[in-house]
Amino acid sequence: MNDTLRERAKALLDRIFVADAHFDLAPDLAFQHERGARKVVENQFLEGFKAGSVNLVVSSMFIESYFLPELGLRRSLDMVACLYREIRESSAHFRFCRSPEDAYAARDSGQVAIALSFEGVEPLQGDLNLLPVFYELGVRGVGLAWSRRNQACDGAHFAAVEEGKKGGLTAFGIELCRAAWDLGMWLDVSHLNDEGFVDLMAVVDGPVMASHSNCRALAPSMRNLTDDQIRTLAAAGGLVCVNNISPFVKDSWRETRLGPEDLIDHVDHLVKLVGARHVGLGFDLLDKFKDYLKLDDMPKSYDVLGSHAGLVDFVAAMIERGYADDDIELICGGNFMRLFAASAARKNG
Repeated sequence: MNDTLRERAKALLDRIFVADAHFDLAPDLAFQHERGARKVVENQFLEGFKAGSVNLVVSSMFIESYFLPELGLRRSLDMVACLYREIRESSAHFRFCRSPEDAYAARDSGQVAIALSFEGVEPLQGDLNLLPVFYELGVRGVGLAWSRRNQACDGAHFAAVEEGKKGGLTAFGIELCRAAWDLGMWLDVSHLNDEGFVDLMAVVDGPVMASHSNCRALAPSMRNLTDDQIRTLAAAGGLVCVNNISPFVKDSWRETRLGPEDLIDHVDHLVKLVGARHVGLGFDLLDKFKDYLKLDDMPKSYDVLGSHAGLVDFVAAMIERGYADDDIELICGGNFMRLFAASAARKNG
């Protein structure tokens, strides 16, 4: 890929709104703050955000299994506190995001907006009264599951496990979806199993997203979505945000180093199925994160893009493949912001 194409991609990224719908930032902040680090986002991630022209990052609130069940609530509150501190201490660079207006104001001020979303509802500990409390703290997205069972639903495991009979949404899960919907929070099906997907789409009437999932037709992980699921999301006005983690991109990730073009194969598949208005970015970049409490080795998957700076090569490859600037603008952030605005309007209405 030549420098002229990269320069064109960077110029396009600089003039559009760029949103990453899934980044495990808050869990990393909790680990690092416990070890005395400060200004982590500024010192370790700002350069990548700027290189990729990122305007908004949605930070997950993922709770490692070894904290559960007793410390789910405590750990999530620690994450919120750490993010607040980071933004307070680096306010020239970052703004906490509770609304689309916050995100646009951050961009206009040269800041990166950071929003919060559950990745699994374990922090609620089965208490629906805590949901509006988290809303007041600034949490705007509800990813119902990580890849395990919780009180709301069953998650989609990465590989087959002995789990007993799989279920969809529980009675608590259905109540939770309706309560989150009425609060103006977006609902997220990434990590939810197939049975739960069907239940969720029957409970709500409007746009739902997959914040970090790919196409099962191209990489047959249960973490990816079937064509029928993709069509169902699009028919309701929702979107699928593509994930850059290697096993969810291509089965041959161990034999051949994957690149942006392999991830764009998923974008192509989505666009052919449902159109560019239903595709977004949720890269789930993990390579820079460390789990300080696990002693065993994690699976050796990798980020196809390397970091947010890889957005330049990603967009350059989209241009090379013939994508129009208007469609790239929708995919890189316009579609996510439309869903964010639709969610916020439910609360305001």
